Amino acid sequence: MSFCRFFGGETYKDHFKPGMYVCSNCNHPLFSSRSKFAHSSPWPAFTETIREDSVTKLMESLTAFKVLCGKCGNGLGHEFVNDGPQEGLSRF
Repeated sequence: MSFCRFFGGETYKDHFKPGMYVCSNCNHPLFSSRSKFAHSSPWPAFTETIREDSVTKLMESLTAFKVLCGKCGNGLGHEFVNDGPQEGLSRF
């Protein structure tokens, strides 16, 4: 689930089969395919985590949190507040 590849080749951006997305380091459950949505960013986009403790979030700005695996601390990217597919939803 370490999906920050900055030069293309992102494996899961256009992957929409049903299932769970887990941490690539420790297999901790992070996101469900039910919360995944198409987005113009080069990375996969989700509206919510599986559980509250799926990730740890560290505030970077008023509109962005750094997101880490809730179990092992593996860096996963960011949560962008109010940037989801509907008003009031975030984008992971």
